[in-house]
Amino acid sequence: MDIRSTLTELGDAFNAHDLDRIMAFFADDCVLEMPRGSNPWGSRFEGKRSVRDALATRFEGLPDVHYGDGDHFVEQPPIPACPDGSSPAPPPARA
Repeated sequence: MDIRSTLTELGDAFNAHDLDRIMAFFADDCVLEMPRGSNPWGSRFEGKRSVRDALATRFEGLPDVHYGDGDHFVEQPPIPACPDGSSPAPPPARA
């Protein structure tokens, strides 16, 4: 499966609030970081059970949450390496 198809399937699973389908995309030792939580950096969930429980709580708290239409993926060709094998510096941030 190509990356676009994978992301579309994952988005569909999230929008269906289908925890079984969602978790099929996660490894047993996965980590999910959420921007909100009791810590200044948000919340961190480690392991499949913890991630699943966190997502279940999110769906319970926001029963109509929807994650977009799935047509906004960014695809770009790989950045070529410099002749010395290093990666080029990223472009400067826009002000």
